Amino acid sequence: MKKIYALVAALVLTGCSRVPTYKDVPAPAKAASTLVPVSDTYGETVAYTDEGIADACHGEWTSDDGICTIKKMDHYWDVTIDYENSTPAEAGQSYAKTIVAAFPDYAAVMEPYLYENIIAGFPALKDDYEPVRDRIYTLAESLRPEQREELYAFAETISGGVRGYAQDGVLSYDEALTFDLIPEGLRGTACSALSLWGSKTVSGEGLSLRLLDWQIGSENQMCTSHAVVHAKKGDRSYTGISFLGFNSIVSAVNDDGVFASILDVGSDDEPYSCEAKKCYTWELRYALEEYSTAEEVGTFMVENSSSFTWSHNIFVTDAVSSYAAEDAVQSLKAGGKGRAVLRGSDTPLLGGLTWDNEDSLCVVNSFAANGNQDFFSNNLHNTVRWYKYNEWVKSRDCFSEGDVKTMISREKVQQGMERGEALTRNVRVPGTVQIILVDYSTGNIQVSFTPVTGPDDNVIFTDVGHF
Repeated sequence: MKKIYALVAALVLTGCSRVPTYKDVPAPAKAASTLVPVSDTYGETVAYTDEGIADACHGEWTSDDGICTIKKMDHYWDVTIDYENSTPAEAGQSYAKTIVAAFPDYAAVMEPYLYENIIAGFPALKDDYEPVRDRIYTLAESLRPEQREELYAFAETISGGVRGYAQDGVLSYDEALTFDLIPEGLRGTACSALSLWGSKTVSGEGLSLRLLDWQIGSENQMCTSHAVVHAKKGDRSYTGISFLGFNSIVSAVNDDGVFASILDVGSDDEPYSCEAKKCYTWELRYALEEYSTAEEVGTFMVENSSSFTWSHNIFVTDAVSSYAAEDAVQSLKAGGKGRAVLRGSDTPLLGGLTWDNEDSLCVVNSFAANGNQDFFSNNLHNTVRWYKYNEWVKSRDCFSEGDVKTMISREKVQQGMERGEALTRNVRVPGTVQIILVDYSTGNIQVSFTPVTGPDDNVIFTDVGHF
């Protein structure tokens, strides 16, 4: 690992941030260099202000029972669901009905995307979708009763009662369940996160940054359904930031200011099992509803980690604390390869892994606590992103909201692609579908939503309100 860090450091210091591959061996004298100059790595620097852009509303739909309202904003769908005056089933039904009214092509857009994920998760699958169905129904049955009631009602309503798996432009009951359970049943996320506080912020209050790297679809389908979901539940309320039709948690802030988001961990050597397992995105929703501090939410997730399907990180912050819940599943712990731990800024790191900045916490797609599973040594993408965050945070005494936005937007998202080369290992990549910034000094939330046209270098941060 020390050799990898030395190599990455040398590349940065010599004006090249692309990690070397086998193509970088000494070439014949007349061969063109494969090194990427800094000018190709970073775009024109844009100095962002602290303020986000306010979206306009272009349409509003409310269910007949008044439980769900969806507004079409410039960059996202603004959803409000009233759980206080509905049963879980009524909430699920109303949400589905309102999606169909507001976005009539929803099924036609989302179904092809779903099958791309099914094929990725089951590459040997032919025409028999029974293995998919068995996995999804097993996971769905593991949900808490009120969660299951809501999800089943949502799926029944949006499908119109159609069952089975068939690529016919209709989102069936089975397909709707599968779509919601992609993180548990099919996987496919990356992500990174950074928390700054105290001496590292201008206000002295926390700034939490989260990049969601997700399979956006061959036609950028997920970029059509960005959603900010206001779940009205009294003192159990939260604001979810994900996609239309996702009922669980990808990223969310509860009414106490606890921000939590999921990050995959590369533990594919574990044998997959969904028997007697829980869905961690739904358990995270429960934790955000029930608990009022980052430590409580993180501890809950760590204590339940043995029952999850895949290992993952949960980035969780509040006004005074920041953690990474390193959730190792039972098979990983049983094999002595990993452990579940709530990592804070003072937790000792893996041997060879360094972080040089006080009052800050970084998370990528590996555990980082000492003695845990190491997905840095054999994964340059994790190593380079960690190194870049470390250097970026070190480059300034302290950060404002605008400084953080300027920092995270600096890389060209498609660099190298025009030359037909392997993509440079960026922090912000073509699969970065959302960038979320929570400012604890104001309670404000800003999000950069990747547009329907796909990732580009014009990063717009939209003000989506307060928690």
